[in-house]
Amino acid sequence: MKKEIISFIKTNPICCLATVEGDTPHVRPVGVYKADEREILIQVSTVKGMYRELAENPKVELCFNGNGKMVRVSGMAEFVEDQALKEEVVKARPFLKPLVDAHGWVAIKIFRMTNPVATVWSMATNFEPKEFIKL
Repeated sequence: MKKEIISFIKTNPICCLATVEGDTPHVRPVGVYKADEREILIQVSTVKGMYRELAENPKVELCFNGNGKMVRVSGMAEFVEDQALKEEVVKARPFLKPLVDAHGWVAIKIFRMTNPVATVWSMATNFEPKEFIKL
């Protein structure tokens, strides 16, 4: 099931990311940079509130949707300090270059999900007990 979930994430890389600021939840769409059997990587920016929220409370949940199925992945955000990875992300996502030009490389942050646990939902399984799969 783990491989099927990773494949689903790769096929549907835009997800909703949920964070918490104090006692207020915030949800917004983000694009997964990389997902494989080792990790899920997401790029954020220090000029956005999302980065501050993750730094203050690293609990996070991602929700992926596609073809009548939903995959929710919960875990902790762990920031990765790797300049080569930042450069790779900006090369793959050229819309980030003006951000780096304006604020420097410090504006780019990448986090990996640690201890990710996924659950899959569809209308066919709507009333069945949830199964949690460690990724």
